[in-house]
Amino acid sequence: MMRKKRRSSVEKGEGASAAPKLKKSRSAGRQAKETAPEEANQCVFADFVRVAGVTLKQGGVPNEIGVDQIVFQRRIQQKLQKSPRYPGIVQEFVTGLESYMENADRFRNCLLPCAPQLVDGDSSSVSSFQESLLRMLLGIEMLQTLIINTLLEKLPEYMLDGTGDGGVSIPRIIINQFKWLDRVVDAKELASKLMELVSVAPVEVQRDIITSLPEILEDSQHNDIARELNSLLQENTQLTVPILDALSSLNLTSSLLMEVRGAVMATLAAVQLEDLPVVVKFILHSVSASDAYEVVCNLRKKLELEQCVLPPVLQASQTRMNSQVAAGSASTAAAGSSQDSIMLILDCIKSAVRFQKTISEAWLKAIESVNEVEDFKVMDLLVLLILHSANANQSRRGAERVLKIKVRSGLIQEALLQKTFRDYAQAMRGYFSSTLALAQSLLRSPDPCVVPFGGHMYRQAFTAFDSYCHQEVVGSLVTHVCSGVGGEVDVALELLCGLVNEKPSEMAMYAVFVKGILDYMDNLTPQQIRRLFQLLSRLAFGQKQGSHIQDDMHIVIRKQLSSTVPKYKRIGIIGAVMIVGSMGAFRPKGKESQNGSLSQETFRQVTALLELVKSSSESSPEAAALYYDELANLILNSTLDSQVQDMIGKSVLQDFEDNFVVDVGPEISGSFPFPASVAYKLYEDEDQGGIAINLLPLLAKDLQNKGEQQNQINKAQKRVSPLCLSPFFRLLRLCMEKRHQGDLEEIDGLLGCPLILTDMDVVEKVESLSKAEREFLCTLLFHTINWFREVVNAFCTQKDTEMKMRVLTRLQNITYLQTLLERALAGTPGYVPPIANFDGESTDSIAPSSTVQMNKTKKDGTGKKKKAPAKNSSEGSSQAEEVTEADETQQEQPEKEKEKEIRPGVSLASYRPFFRELDIEVLSVLQCGLLSRSLLDSELHTKVREEVLLGPAELVFLLEDMHRKLEFSLTASPAKRAPFLKGRTDKSVGFSHLQQRSSKDIASYCVQLMPALCSHLENCHNHFQLLLSENNGVVDGPATDVQEHQLMSSAYQLLLQVLNTTFSWSGFSQLGQRSLLKKAIGVFAGRLKEGGAELTLEQLVKHSFEYLLNFRSTVPNLTTALCLSRLLSTVSEKGGNPAAYREQTAVLAQRFLSQDWVTASGEKERGTKFNEALHTLLSIYLEHVDDVLKAVEEIAGEGIPELLNASKDESSASWPTLSRQTFLVFYKVLMAELEKAVRKIPAGKMSDTTEVQSEKLLTWNLAVRDFHILVNLVKVFDSRLVLNVCLKYGRLFLESFLKLGMPLLDYSFKRHKEDVQSLLKTFQLSTRQLHHMCGHSKIHQDTSLTNHVPALKKSLELFLYRVKAMLTLNNCQEAFWMGNLKNRNLKGEEILSQRSQEDDDEEEEEEEQGSPPAQEQSEDEAQDSDSEGNKKVNRMADVDQDDVSDDSE
Repeated sequence: MMRKKRRSSVEKGEGASAAPKLKKSRSAGRQAKETAPEEANQCVFADFVRVAGVTLKQGGVPNEIGVDQIVFQRRIQQKLQKSPRYPGIVQEFVTGLESYMENADRFRNCLLPCAPQLVDGDSSSVSSFQESLLRMLLGIEMLQTLIINTLLEKLPEYMLDGTGDGGVSIPRIIINQFKWLDRVVDAKELASKLMELVSVAPVEVQRDIITSLPEILEDSQHNDIARELNSLLQENTQLTVPILDALSSLNLTSSLLMEVRGAVMATLAAVQLEDLPVVVKFILHSVSASDAYEVVCNLRKKLELEQCVLPPVLQASQTRMNSQVAAGSASTAAAGSSQDSIMLILDCIKSAVRFQKTISEAWLKAIESVNEVEDFKVMDLLVLLILHSANANQSRRGAERVLKIKVRSGLIQEALLQKTFRDYAQAMRGYFSSTLALAQSLLRSPDPCVVPFGGHMYRQAFTAFDSYCHQEVVGSLVTHVCSGVGGEVDVALELLCGLVNEKPSEMAMYAVFVKGILDYMDNLTPQQIRRLFQLLSRLAFGQKQGSHIQDDMHIVIRKQLSSTVPKYKRIGIIGAVMIVGSMGAFRPKGKESQNGSLSQETFRQVTALLELVKSSSESSPEAAALYYDELANLILNSTLDSQVQDMIGKSVLQDFEDNFVVDVGPEISGSFPFPASVAYKLYEDEDQGGIAINLLPLLAKDLQNKGEQQNQINKAQKRVSPLCLSPFFRLLRLCMEKRHQGDLEEIDGLLGCPLILTDMDVVEKVESLSKAEREFLCTLLFHTINWFREVVNAFCTQKDTEMKMRVLTRLQNITYLQTLLERALAGTPGYVPPIANFDGESTDSIAPSSTVQMNKTKKDGTGKKKKAPAKNSSEGSSQAEEVTEADETQQEQPEKEKEKEIRPGVSLASYRPFFRELDIEVLSVLQCGLLSRSLLDSELHTKVREEVLLGPAELVFLLEDMHRKLEFSLTASPAKRAPFLKGRTDKSVGFSHLQQRSSKDIASYCVQLMPALCSHLENCHNHFQLLLSENNGVVDGPATDVQEHQLMSSAYQLLLQVLNTTFSWSGFSQLGQRSLLKKAIGVFAGRLKEGGAELTLEQLVKHSFEYLLNFRSTVPNLTTALCLSRLLSTVSEKGGNPAAYREQTAVLAQRFLSQDWVTASGEKERGTKFNEALHTLLSIYLEHVDDVLKAVEEIAGEGIPELLNASKDESSASWPTLSRQTFLVFYKVLMAELEKAVRKIPAGKMSDTTEVQSEKLLTWNLAVRDFHILVNLVKVFDSRLVLNVCLKYGRLFLESFLKLGMPLLDYSFKRHKEDVQSLLKTFQLSTRQLHHMCGHSKIHQDTSLTNHVPALKKSLELFLYRVKAMLTLNNCQEAFWMGNLKNRNLKGEEILSQRSQEDDDEEEEEEEQGSPPAQEQSEDEAQDSDSEGNKKVNRMADVDQDDVSDDSE
């Protein structure tokens, strides 16, 4: 024992001699006389420890322990307590420990874990992991405080040493000793000392101390320490991360947590980027459900990711600068680390939204609440992607919904998306699957406003990401194309084409993907097939990388061309022409040969392909015509190599002359169904001779060939079909335009050149002709009109005055020929016209609708939105249901008898697919003014006109065409899925050329035409103003030309519709189109006030509104009045404050409703069209009027009684449009608008003041009174349709009253007893009437009425019990009483079939409520029940509450 002690003292002495070398500061103050006590104390320490079971080692060997830790601690404690020197021995022990730890190595050994002592190689008796010696001693409570003080005193000695041998930091190990102690004796003292150390320690040690605090302190101290850490956080941002880590682990009160979070949020802007993830994590993980929204909003505002990342341009320049000073790698690393930090921030947000539903909802709400474009940040888009990528379906749907809403309203724009992909590509890459899913969803959306944004997402993803993403994007777009959904296919094809243009080499790698679409062409329209082949041919022939699919393309084309199925041959022709466009495209010098022209081999291939298509299509006139049309489109839209261009041009000119143009001699030889004659010549260079279009002979020969075809006669002879005339001329014209830069002088003779036709007087006796002759005549007229339409297309843009005059004459020829065609078609039932648009599905889909003459009027009425007097007079007047419409036709035949016979003629509306498409440039003719000329109009018009003006018929013809074009291009049609059984009458037939232009181009063109449209509008206004003044304000005066009146009315209406469609274009809401909108509105404003350039949009809208209001005095019919109202409404919405125009709109609508509308023939306007317009106009009036309830009462309470007092055919005096014929229209609108108005009344709340309650009660009183008036009208107007309206809207009104009105009665019953009583009495009368109507419906067994009964009865019953609940709430339940209610009919008579059953079934009948108002205290509705007993009880209040009695029989 003594020997061991000596040895240990020797060891200690050695350690002491070494100490001055290691730590001079500790040994310098020591005095020699202290050595003996130190040694004694050290002996106490060493002896106690050894006896307890720990062997002290040195030289880097860990101390050994031979017993369990708990045994060691118990032995030390017993040894100290049993010592005779206790409690002094405790201090001696600690002093000995201090002496022992003077040596740095020993100190380190005491801090490190002990090793288990091996007994004969067996360590099973002791646990493999052991605590350090100091840690075990800290577990002894009597030693703990002294040892803690010792360690804290030693800690500053090692603060500046950094990491020692083996990467061990002594300060960190010292702090670790205090963690997770079973009990801290003086926790408060320990905390204060640790915080003192924090104030003086270096940053590394500060971090260690702060992060360890949660594991050292007791819960009771957490709040105090958190306050200190909070103040420290604001002083030193370097400690942000450790402090927040510590705070996250502390158990804080909610108020303190809020305070800390507020402080953290305040320092957010100053936090280093690499610390931001921790800050964000703390903020989001410290959120409670109540303050989540507020916290997220603040975080969203302060988190400026845009400032964290340099734009790529600056990054690149910075990298260049740094590389010059050999630090480029540092810059790159910095850029990478910033992206890493952003990804960490996003991960923090992702974990928060994934595990805390309140946070995901708060983010959605925060983004949804942003209403300014400039307030949206990159962060918002990233968070939406995070929310979409979260597991929860609700979060995914919410993100999708918010994105669509914000994109639709124009708040999230392409620029923000572009910036996000450009600057945060690395972060976005992690959410690629969500990006793709959102893009797919947007592209499939039926809302056309959000579809382009989905396209931008695809494009940006392709541009910003790697090849894997490229493949996914292309695959997804190909899937969209193969879906067969119209709008989706168009956008996806457009995107693929755009990617091929922008990234040809990357896209060439995925050419095989795109080629897969060829298997799904059955679902594609011709225009989509055109785009597909354009795309594929660019990939195959425009890029060397894509050349591997060239052979496949050739194989597909040859296979399609050789098919006998017209549909596949059509695809082959379209594809081949597109390939020609890519192979024969003009290439700049140096691309394929030194002189910039095509190589001989390529030119040979192009020529061979064209020859192949030509030979494949010769056998079918439809295929040949399609080939000419496709080739014409190619020449119009592409720049071909000059060799290819010249080769096509020469052959076309020669073939046209050979096939269709003949020299006209004195006589025309040949036998034809009708005698041939030359007609429609526009020049007088010679009386005889010249050239003509050989139409009649060709048509006759074509019919003959069709007959001979089965016999295979004249197989070798080339077949020329008149079907190809118009397409071939279009191709010729475009070739000439390209060759001569728009000059058509070489072919201008064709504009005035006559046609070989027959004398059109034969149309007058069409009934006397055979079926074949009639069909021949109709076909001849169709070909002639189509020829003239193509001629107008060709020459409409020529500037020469003579040319313009001839174009106007050709338009007159068209309108006149159409009147002849209508007569001919009327006498030729079952006739199928020759096809004119060759890229459509086929004639089969159109033929039935155009051949069933019995249904023609229905088609015209319902098939097209526009059924104006159209291309000529009889089109508008052929509505069978409009029996009282004017009977005039615009045919230029004077015989009235003939007009009466012809009136049941067909409308050309259903034949539109059989006319050639007019180019949009033809509309420039609308700009024509007066052009003088002296010349015969045509062969059939013998009177000489001194001046040619765009007459009413031609104006209507052009405006109709313009309106159809705008409806097709500018009206957004939702991308609906094709129905399962689709009778594919494609709406795009006849719009092939228009489809190739963007809606923006068409809108711009319309804006250019607006001054001309305004001039025509003013001319119409002046015409009717003059007419009214001549007739002393009467429309149907003797000076009225009925035919002209109808034409001008149609023009007036069409002009307003065209303008409205233009301004309704959704594109005007995009920021990029604001200047175009301002220009358009400026045209209106400029007609009223010059110098509109410097005005704001709001001022321009104001002037435009005033300008358009001027037309209100001359609108000729109600439909035109409705068009004007709609236009005013559309224009007012373009300003920033549409509410400012509400009153004017309402006044205008009221004016039109209070006007007596009379046709030119003196009869009152009526019919379906009139009723539809009246319905819409009345709705506009009630929607815009200030007080709907008052307006409803005015019409129902004044107008309808006036009508009841008037004679049968008279109208109401104050509302002339209200007659017995239009009562249903008024009734339906009044009921619908009343129900809509009560839905907007705020529900009653307990917090409402007396004034607010009075105001709401007054509103409900008015509404219930109006409802009562309307419901009671069924006693007079008891038709099935009126009852149907009443039952439907009666239930809806009752439901609104239960939901919004009854809560008000609950809270206001005590204060406003009389008002509530009055309201319920009135309402009870209405509900009783509704009950009678239910009985009436059952008696008559009318299913259209009985369908409403169950739901209405349910609501009536709910109302009954809801009133009972209201009385109970107000302690008046004794005022409620129930009895039986008998079923009655509309007139109030009891339904007798029930009387006999009444006694037996009384128990089974549902009970009706009747409530005598309990003396003066309660006022509720009392049900006037009809039984004797009930009458006695209910004598005080004779009020009726409707019932719910089931009429079980």
